[in-house]
Amino acid sequence: MMEADGRRPERVAEMILRELSQMLMRDLKDPRLRGVTLTRVKMSDDLRHGRVFFSHLEGHAHAAESVKGFRSASGFIRRQIGRALQLRYAPELDFEFDPGIENAARVDALLRANQPKGGA
Repeated sequence: MMEADGRRPERVAEMILRELSQMLMRDLKDPRLRGVTLTRVKMSDDLRHGRVFFSHLEGHAHAAESVKGFRSASGFIRRQIGRALQLRYAPELDFEFDPGIENAARVDALLRANQPKGGA
């Protein structure tokens, strides 16, 4: 039984990611959230706090505005998550820019630039 409880934060994080992704497409109309893609959610062991990581089509330059958009909608998001997941406590969510995709694109560009030309 302890193993199942150890995985609970991961399962709840996956459910929050799914639900929040749907909300982003369906309910959240804030222009500051256009171009945002949710990448992962990390929950605390007690499920009361979560960190939501996101990327942006325009890169890091728009991260601060996107965070403001998420903060503006945080009450709505928290209520919807609480209803959808039927948790005892609706978790408090913090939103952070995830530079992983941006970094991967930069590494890929560097690798492509250093490839020998001509296929050999």
